[in-house]
Amino acid sequence: MKSSLTFLGVDVGAESGRLMAGLWDGRRIVLQEQHRFANGGVTVGNTLRWDLLHLWKQIKHSLTLAGRAYGGSIRSIGVDTWGVDYVMMTQTGEWLGLPYSYRDPRTHGLVEEVVDLLSRERVFAESGAQFLEINTLYQLLAMQRQNPGLLAQARHMLMIPDWIHWALSGSEVCEFSNATTTQFVHPTTRQWSTGLLHRLGIPTHFLPEIVPSGTPIGSLRAGVASAAGLHSVPVIAPATHDTASAVVGVPTTRTGTASWAYISSGTWSLVGVEIQRAALGENVLRHNFTNEGGVDGTYRLLKNVMGMWLVQQLRAAFAASGHDHDYHQLVQLASHAESLRSLINPDDPCFMRPANMVVSIQNYCLETGQPVPETAGQLVRCVLESLALRYSQIITQLEEITGETIEVIHIVGGGGKNSLLNQFTADACNRPVIAGPTEATALGNVLFQAKAAHEIATLSDVRSVIRESFEHELREFYPEPKHLGEWDAAFHKWHHLVSSALH
Repeated sequence: MKSSLTFLGVDVGAESGRLMAGLWDGRRIVLQEQHRFANGGVTVGNTLRWDLLHLWKQIKHSLTLAGRAYGGSIRSIGVDTWGVDYVMMTQTGEWLGLPYSYRDPRTHGLVEEVVDLLSRERVFAESGAQFLEINTLYQLLAMQRQNPGLLAQARHMLMIPDWIHWALSGSEVCEFSNATTTQFVHPTTRQWSTGLLHRLGIPTHFLPEIVPSGTPIGSLRAGVASAAGLHSVPVIAPATHDTASAVVGVPTTRTGTASWAYISSGTWSLVGVEIQRAALGENVLRHNFTNEGGVDGTYRLLKNVMGMWLVQQLRAAFAASGHDHDYHQLVQLASHAESLRSLINPDDPCFMRPANMVVSIQNYCLETGQPVPETAGQLVRCVLESLALRYSQIITQLEEITGETIEVIHIVGGGGKNSLLNQFTADACNRPVIAGPTEATALGNVLFQAKAAHEIATLSDVRSVIRESFEHELREFYPEPKHLGEWDAAFHKWHHLVSSALH
């Protein structure tokens, strides 16, 4: 394929980051990975932080590699990362402390305090967001209590992808999709809910302008461009929340309706539908769903599920005990374990920061009167089946909220390579599942840049390009009729087991 334009997407997750080049010929897109690098929380004292200098060093190296490979064909660059975390800076760009990781325990118990002070209804009305202790709202409250002097000195609060955009171009804005993960963006005005913060005693003078996905925010700083051997490449804010870019990258034919659901499957599983305006009904609050910003004025009505984090932590625990399995081996072991033997609530707080995931799952099963999983296969199967049942519950709740029947589920992201979980999801939800593309987030990033460059007209067209370009990667899974009775019985057992812990 002869490429005429190259769009660069920096995609950083909690475990790793990479720079992907999208090669666009006017009809199809091809992705090429230029560089991949590790990421992860760093313990400093008794806190968990992000090493942004490491990320920035790796991104600069990525740009150098891209410059050598694509040179003058590079049309723009954009960044997406995880949500909720932020960087505080002075007027001159100095950091005010190392940025915290959302898994740092300083926010423990603050959701309950805020709800007692303001009520769930009031906070939801001003944010449309789900109540999670990792949200920026509780992180800022913790900072205000522990070190108010830092917030007083701050002049800019940038979410992680916005900080990378600042490092690239000097921009000091916050893109809408990631801003909504803070739990203090108003769901109808789409601006900061400063009144909510003021009632909690949190200052707001450092909040930047919110801009929509696809906004040009500058060009590479001269020094950055020169060091990488590049010209003055435009910087475009794609959907900077990685889930928002992943949803752009879903190859659905049903854009504009809620008759399809997505599961962005990675460290977290984000299960939801795309809607045209924020859903603020009582049942959204009751089921603790969130309205996160999407592209082109849409919202993502979704719920966070503790995703492949559970398997990642199991693998780490196995390795620590001398049994180092790769993910493929773990799935194979799970496929041979007894079905629906032991089940957990994936979102139980005991799995958020476990010292040892094996012990946490075993203790959960013991305390709930179930067979205790002992082998690697039993433990992984327990997690995968429980995730599928949790997905089923959420899909049913989404239908209740939207009034539309969900006819198909799209699974994108790295977790979509897990055929066993895909089949479990089809069986538990009793709906067809389409898995792929794995690189939906990077595709959503680079193709929304192409849309911003007027190479592609609409969101529906973006998804058509993905279907045409990645048709070979899409895999379909259908419910197996002989197992539907087992899964129905398992759901009732699971629901009874976890109902007291679920919101």
